[in-house]
Amino acid sequence: MSDLKSAIRDIPGFPKEGIIFKDITTLLGNKDKFKQAVDLFAEKFKDKKIDVIVSIEARGFIFGAALAYKLGAALAPVRKKGKLPFKTYSVTYELEYGKDTLEIHQDALKKGDNVLIVDDLLATGGTCKAVTELVEKMGGKIVGLAFLIELLPLKGREKFKNYDIVSLIQDEYC
Repeated sequence: MSDLKSAIRDIPGFPKEGIIFKDITTLLGNKDKFKQAVDLFAEKFKDKKIDVIVSIEARGFIFGAALAYKLGAALAPVRKKGKLPFKTYSVTYELEYGKDTLEIHQDALKKGDNVLIVDDLLATGGTCKAVTELVEKMGGKIVGLAFLIELLPLKGREKFKNYDIVSLIQDEYC
């Protein structure tokens, strides 16, 4: 996976001082690395009989869509409040400095669907934890969580002890 890590650009001080932003546009702009990442995800989840990929706004959409196509699964986007046009379920969760709300269409998945949740980054795990709550409220069976990058010092993985987690890149710097 280190060759994937080399395709990620670190931007110190963005969006604020003290943070090292993981810029994935360099990986996305490299057709071979992007294909490799999608293929690695697909290989790890090919036997899980996934019905729906739930992808998290916004960079999770990129990997979620490609993986849904590759695995022959449906795609269900999770967006910030007010961005989806139909009836939604929502969840409000704590951020470092406040709260945020995520929504999913009420008809995005059916009870009993095998669901893979996909995002680009696992940091503290707050956003993904909110999404797991939405999926379980809808009766979906979460068969895995997939992240391009996991920021190990933030220990987000600890929120998901009962889930199969795949992170293609583990990084000590954040």
